[in-house]
Amino acid sequence: MEKRTFRIKEKDMDDFREYLQERGSSLATIEKYMRDMRKFAGFIGGEEVGKEQLIRYKEWLMESYSASSANSMLAALNQYLVFIGMEGLRVKRIRMQRTDIHIREKLLEKEEFHDLVRTARQGKKEQIAMIMETMCATGIRVSELKYFRVENVKKGIVRVWNKGKYRIVIIPAVLRKKLLLYISKNKIRSGIIFCTRTGKEKDRSNIWREMKQIAKKAGVKLERVFPHNLRHLFARTFYRETKNLLNLADILGHSSLEVTRIYASDGMSEWKRNLEKLKLLESTT
Repeated sequence: MEKRTFRIKEKDMDDFREYLQERGSSLATIEKYMRDMRKFAGFIGGEEVGKEQLIRYKEWLMESYSASSANSMLAALNQYLVFIGMEGLRVKRIRMQRTDIHIREKLLEKEEFHDLVRTARQGKKEQIAMIMETMCATGIRVSELKYFRVENVKKGIVRVWNKGKYRIVIIPAVLRKKLLLYISKNKIRSGIIFCTRTGKEKDRSNIWREMKQIAKKAGVKLERVFPHNLRHLFARTFYRETKNLLNLADILGHSSLEVTRIYASDGMSEWKRNLEKLKLLESTT
């Protein structure tokens, strides 16, 4: 009977690189495939891999990345499966919308974002209002809210570790002022700013549910309201204002450049100048 499971071995990874080189893949493609496979190896954590684990990985990619990014990572995985003779385990790509109309219908606009925030505050839902503003003004993922701690907000810089990458998140002046006021009003002395009544970090599903409730009251289409769409709004607004894709990639954590590169250049000053141009948040009175 054909073996239907495998383990990732370091030697196989080295041989996979040589296999890609022999196929004539570009250096950029090879490095991307190797990064993607290291990500998969980290997700599996030494576990024996079968169809169940591959499906679980695909589901995780769908929750954590855009469909196009997830499909590019699955392409690397499928190529690796072919290389080790496990092509029968290849994972199907995620089906994507083919028309821009469907995509546009799901995009959250700046005015709708402001409606959500105002509605939340009118309903005395200050925490979810601040969460939405924090995500939209910085482009962070919902899983990165835990790095917004009292100590970091006071410094105006948050250090984030996510998806195997370390990066700096600069807090725009208006957001920092609002967060400091929120911290003061809620008497948060240290640690995570956005947490439950029991002191645990806010759960993704709870944030999603609260946003949907606010959307109904605000009259915003429900399909447009979910945490990751705030990150998309940030990215679209940033690029529209700056036309700087490299800077945006760094801010969103899509760059593979070393953190030291940030300190060795004028990057952080440029980030701050560009962040202040967005004016996504309404000023405090």
